[in-house]
Amino acid sequence: MHSYEEPVYLISVVANMLKIHPQTLRQYEREGLVEPSRTAGRMRLYSQADIDRMKLILRLTRDMGINLAGVDVILRLRETMQKMEEEIEQLREEIHALNRPGSVPSGKAIVKRSLYDLIIFEE
Repeated sequence: MHSYEEPVYLISVVANMLKIHPQTLRQYEREGLVEPSRTAGRMRLYSQADIDRMKLILRLTRDMGINLAGVDVILRLRETMQKMEEEIEQLREEIHALNRPGSVPSGKAIVKRSLYDLIIFEE
């Protein structure tokens, strides 16, 4: 079993899977919509993630009538949103760790880092 990101599919296999011409895949690459990996002999290899991305591209162009420039904007916005969601989740985890039972609320103490940790409670 291959990982989701592992490039294993040749262009002919992907074109057959998606029922499109290999030239369409080359065009998507030229437009910067997908970046397949390359072998030492410069053969394109696609991962399952690449295939899923191309399925989204096809859905946007065929079903919704969006041109490739619009698809590019949508994909970039989607990636930005995913990065922001990951950052929000990381911040939530940090907040949860700071608010765990037994910890001193930040409004009630000043913590200074030096040779020793010093906690001074404010009245």
